[in-house]
Amino acid sequence: MRRPLVKRNGVHEEVEWAEAWAVIADRLPEMMARHGRESVGVYLGNPSAHSLSALLYNRSMLQALGTRRRFSASTVDQMPRQVAAAYVFGTAVSVPVPDLDHTDFLVIMGANPYASNGSLCTAPDFPGRIEAIRARGGTVVVVDPRRSRTAEEADRWLPIRPGTDALLLAAMVTTLAVDGLIAPGDHVAPHLQGLDEVVAALAPFTPESVAQATGLAAGEIRSLARDMAAAASGSVYGRIGTTTTGLGNEGFGTVTSWLIDVVNIVTGNLDRRGGAMFTMPVAGAPTTRGKSGTGKGFAIGRGHTVSRQLPEVMGEYPAAAMAEEITRAGDQGIKVMITVAGNPVLSTPNSLQLDEALSELEFMVSVDMYLNETTRHADVILPPPSQLQRGHYDVALLQFAIRNVANYSDPVLPLDDHQPDEWEILAKLGLIAAGLGADAEPALADEVGMRSMVQSSVNDPNSPIHGRDADEIVSA
Repeated sequence: MRRPLVKRNGVHEEVEWAEAWAVIADRLPEMMARHGRESVGVYLGNPSAHSLSALLYNRSMLQALGTRRRFSASTVDQMPRQVAAAYVFGTAVSVPVPDLDHTDFLVIMGANPYASNGSLCTAPDFPGRIEAIRARGGTVVVVDPRRSRTAEEADRWLPIRPGTDALLLAAMVTTLAVDGLIAPGDHVAPHLQGLDEVVAALAPFTPESVAQATGLAAGEIRSLARDMAAAASGSVYGRIGTTTTGLGNEGFGTVTSWLIDVVNIVTGNLDRRGGAMFTMPVAGAPTTRGKSGTGKGFAIGRGHTVSRQLPEVMGEYPAAAMAEEITRAGDQGIKVMITVAGNPVLSTPNSLQLDEALSELEFMVSVDMYLNETTRHADVILPPPSQLQRGHYDVALLQFAIRNVANYSDPVLPLDDHQPDEWEILAKLGLIAAGLGADAEPALADEVGMRSMVQSSVNDPNSPIHGRDADEIVSA
């Protein structure tokens, strides 16, 4: 879509931007005043993480809305990996990535980089780097229920039963402990806490005890653990097959993600050449700013859903709970929904229920260039420019890159006549939510956001601008 759509009598009609903003300004603030800010739900789709504008301006929009009912694609994707990293290393973006160019032994669990080029490990030509491991005499092992293209190219394929990755990893740790092969390395040992407790807790999970559940022979499990320990360097890398894994109704994504870190640690492969290393991106990462050991720590459950009391994680509620938060929360149910670059009716659990629930909303706004299974329910659809019409700096993916690079891409094509940029759409939506009306200038959000960011850095004792005058910096 190139122009906004407004639904009238159940039919979407193209309108000018001014009219679309007028409809939102007329209805959104009034409904927030009548039902309260918690009556608003927000869903951020996967493309939000790959848009510089969305990464910056979704935040200001959420702050203006003031709702805690936030959902995203993360809870049906990588969230367990980030939770595990946050508990072990301090922040949700401190996810070690495999040093593909130097490792001698790579274990790929629940990932198919020959099809996806990998994720939570940003590497141009991921398949080529896998082939280079084998070319230099290294070994690639794929653990996956399905014989994927990546499994076909690997030296070894272990067809594990779905949802049992945690059992395999636990048995690997137990094997290493029994064989006396646990060796975190001098560079890690001073920072370790609770290693003996972890080994003791995992002791019941022997290769024999998990063989039937995993579908892997006890000998295969022992060989994998011993080969990992014997390699000059190695790394276990897990992706969506490990973060969305479970048995029956029980999910083990976070436990599996944690055990991946445990195996990398006890084999001496954490944060060393050829192992699983922390990234050093130019912008946005805790590994490149601040002082080690001074973080606030990590906690979940700062809020809970109304319908089932599911805990908040990283400022979000599970996407799978969206439908019930609309239909089963009584007077406290979501009445207004805002979606940005997502199609949860197609991509999240309970899709039929969500499809029905969205039709019960009093008002819905979608920032999306497509009329799809989700946005068809929206009263107003605001289309952002195409990818070729906007500049980009990949803040998110560079947090997990195997090389430290900085690259800004200029827009290839100009904006259409009267087409606002994506940041302007999100900024204006936030300003309307704040009660500033349809004529609010998007640049105002820049001023507020910049001042907030500078003030936060000035107040941070570990910031290079700590203690300076915020007004002076903003006006410079």
